[in-house]
Amino acid sequence: MNEALISLRRAKPDDAPSLVALMTDEAVFGNLLQLPYPSEAFWRERLQAKSGNGDLQLVAIAQGQLIGSAGLHSNLHVRRRHAMSLGISVAAQAHGQGVGSALMAALMDYADRWAAVLRIELTVFADNARAIALYQKFGFVQEGLFHAYGLRDGHYQDTLAMARLHPYPPARGH
Repeated sequence: MNEALISLRRAKPDDAPSLVALMTDEAVFGNLLQLPYPSEAFWRERLQAKSGNGDLQLVAIAQGQLIGSAGLHSNLHVRRRHAMSLGISVAAQAHGQGVGSALMAALMDYADRWAAVLRIELTVFADNARAIALYQKFGFVQEGLFHAYGLRDGHYQDTLAMARLHPYPPARGH
């Protein structure tokens, strides 16, 4: 599969069953700070709540199947409105095939050109080299190490705090 065969669109509540299937795969949720056995109702409600508040939740589709999801999520604190958090997941069978890059490119375009986001933040398990390389490709840098931050498969794991600042913050137009 190449990036030309991947289509991206905004997630909708009807994607809930496909997101449950994606997040039920241990190869996916095991690398996220998600719990196993997500419910369709949870995802449907989450997608309905996020519409219209500036958040962006995208899905990647290939051959009619949802193979990835990524989102930028607003910060509710007034003094942190310039920052959003990022989450991304890609189906195990689609790893290394450009899905993550396509989703990240779309999110960075949205953040930089349309949403006036100065800072994008994320956490990633410290041993997830593939994800870390993807984030670095899009300008994220490590800002810290959290020891025993997240529980994965019965063991406390370290995570990295990473962030990206807008490369060319908006200025007044002419």
